[in-house]
Amino acid sequence: MAAPECRLRAARPWLLLAPALAVLATLLLWPLLRLLLLSFQEYGLREIRTGESQYVGIDNYRALLNDSFLWTTALPNTVGFAVVCVVLTVATGTLVALLLQRLGRVWRVVVSAAVMAAWAMPAVTGTHVWIWIFDPLGGPVSGGLDGLGLIEPRETNWFTDRWSFYAIAALNVVHHGFPFVAITVFAGLLTIPRELPEAATVDGAGAWQRFRYVTVPTLRPVFTVVTVLSTIWDFKVFAQIYLMPGGDGTNPSVLNLGVWSYVRSFGRNDYGQGAAIAVLLTALLLAVTALYVRTLFRERDER
Repeated sequence: MAAPECRLRAARPWLLLAPALAVLATLLLWPLLRLLLLSFQEYGLREIRTGESQYVGIDNYRALLNDSFLWTTALPNTVGFAVVCVVLTVATGTLVALLLQRLGRVWRVVVSAAVMAAWAMPAVTGTHVWIWIFDPLGGPVSGGLDGLGLIEPRETNWFTDRWSFYAIAALNVVHHGFPFVAITVFAGLLTIPRELPEAATVDGAGAWQRFRYVTVPTLRPVFTVVTVLSTIWDFKVFAQIYLMPGGDGTNPSVLNLGVWSYVRSFGRNDYGQGAAIAVLLTALLLAVTALYVRTLFRERDER
């Protein structure tokens, strides 16, 4: 085969991908580059008005890393919240997928429709629903606990305490995120040959043993993918935090990196510092994603 023909065959996949890569570069890489450049500038209202750029090197990052708020509040809120949400989302979605596998056709359709309805609900709408549920005065949770004599509604505000605030946010995020995991894992369950669990049952394996030694190893790539995607989504949660009472910056103890970047940029007009926070969040996401992808490739190579 001639060398030019070989080179053309090798380049053909890249030529086919070129339009999509160009769109991604325009919509993703260029904004990221602008964000990175902005993080090295002191950029506020004066710079917006004059159009001038004042580069300060790594001063924004130095100030960010020396800010105790990052280490005591924003970073723990971001990482801790993401870890809890990912675990709960994957666990809940897996349980629902196992339930769908056992249901008959009619009930499977009913449950699937309910699951998809939860997934289709916009984040803004879902957040306001959860705010109403835990409303200190008129919400059903406060009203029910007040009826049992367990709390005094006018003295109990679920949104002022850091832990209860993030507990409500976690319920919101898990409710919105578990349907994707459920449908994806259920699709994976349908690909498992029926002979594998039947053979395990004949060997005396119980339900938990079949799940641990048959289902999990077979669907490990599926679990890795849903975990990676859930991690990315939960690290950059914004609407579910910002829209809750106090999440817009009036209660600094509940800020995560995403909302802190927004508040610093548009609340204080410190766009350079806000960009630095956003770059830190992006780097954190890339590191976690790279770790998961490396694990996925390692498992594939071992097979």
